[in-house]
Amino acid sequence: MAFTLDTGATAWLLVSASLVLLMTPALAFFYGGMVRARTVLNMMLMSFAALGVGAIVWTLVGYSIAFGDDIAGLFGNPFQFLGLHGEDGQSLLAESGVPFLVAAGFQMTFAIITVALISGAIADRVRFGTWIAFSAIWIVLCYAPMAHMVWGGGLLSADGPFAAIAEPIDFAGGTVVHINAGTAGLVLALIVGKRLGWRKDPMKPHSLPLVMLGAALLWFGWFGFNAGSAGTADSTAGLAWVNTTVATAAAMLGWMITEKIRDKNVTSLGAASGVVAGLVAITPAAGSVSPIGSIVLGAIAGIVCALAVGLKYRLGFDDSLDVVGVHLVGGLVGTVLIGFLATDSGLLYGGGVRQLLVQIVIAVAAVIFSAVVTTIIALLLKALMGWRVSEEDELTGIDVTHHAETGWDLMGGFGSRRAAGSPQSTGASTGSAGSAPYGETMSAHAAAQDPPTDSSSPEDDRESRPAQPATTGEPR
Repeated sequence: MAFTLDTGATAWLLVSASLVLLMTPALAFFYGGMVRARTVLNMMLMSFAALGVGAIVWTLVGYSIAFGDDIAGLFGNPFQFLGLHGEDGQSLLAESGVPFLVAAGFQMTFAIITVALISGAIADRVRFGTWIAFSAIWIVLCYAPMAHMVWGGGLLSADGPFAAIAEPIDFAGGTVVHINAGTAGLVLALIVGKRLGWRKDPMKPHSLPLVMLGAALLWFGWFGFNAGSAGTADSTAGLAWVNTTVATAAAMLGWMITEKIRDKNVTSLGAASGVVAGLVAITPAAGSVSPIGSIVLGAIAGIVCALAVGLKYRLGFDDSLDVVGVHLVGGLVGTVLIGFLATDSGLLYGGGVRQLLVQIVIAVAAVIFSAVVTTIIALLLKALMGWRVSEEDELTGIDVTHHAETGWDLMGGFGSRRAAGSPQSTGASTGSAGSAPYGETMSAHAAAQDPPTDSSSPEDDRESRPAQPATTGEPR
């Protein structure tokens, strides 16, 4: 059948792709505010690096692995669309009149944000070069095959063997994006190990305004993520837009109520984290539940994720920015609750248990696949490149030691060592291994604001607060 261009649908997908692309810089703000001041640039650069690497890898081979002709139900033909070479009639959204490159570009933004999400689990302690290598390999070996299995006609799709139970539902990436990234974050947190001083030294978010800004931009970009996944500007896109709004609002309120009951305080970090938890949970369900169902789903996700972020302290793994508690748990909640709340096939709508069963199956399969593949990649890179920066670099701050910059220059000094002849370009104050201590690379005032050990301020009475955290980040 000849391809017929639909300019309205194409315009909507171009806007949606731009919104999703915005989510990665938004994530940089969100994560950057949550780390300590001495690693804010490194944290933000990890998101920007994922954008750079992801765009190239997706263009060269990632799209073809995800959406090429099926091979064993696990991945697509890696050579079929090499370099994004394809005809409009082969577009994923050809029936909606969206050209090949527009649909491929929209999917590119999903690959980028997914790998960027993982970085929050290993903040403050990994080599930047190893992260870049991991991003490229993980997209090829883990993300693209998972996308194929769910959306490209593979094992977990409507064409796969589990569809004999019921047609699996993942509207915009509960398995492909959030369960996948959350599981990878857990694996890396275990393999890379804990930050120096974890659970002993204060590791509070250094800029809550940045966190709030990032959460707001993520919410805005997520409309492209979910509503754009309808493939055109139609009633399904409208349903996804409304569901994304109300589920996120319910999750934010659910998280805040949980904080208030448990910790007696409602925090901005909790509100921002609740926003993200709601966005995560509604992602797989945005096109299959009603607005009332979305409110229920979002509220449950907000409460469950607020409780789940404390698991890392009980189980002893250092998931720095709660990728596991928000994305893995939130993705599981959203994917499984479809089995109850889907208006066409959910248990609560008379659809029986089949939809619930298949949703559990695809969620478990996604966890297992991501865990196995990520473990192999992480261990290989650990042997070849190493994951951890030196203890001195970690204590000094990766911004200074690995990027030759500081995030905040409050006294008008040098913020970078790039300028030839500047004091920081000499051996006197480089902040690298064997050089002057961190405090000497900044003005006295800036050093006082962010000392080497990130000791708490006098008013910080965290020792007297409950060990159970109210929000993402460190124990309150």
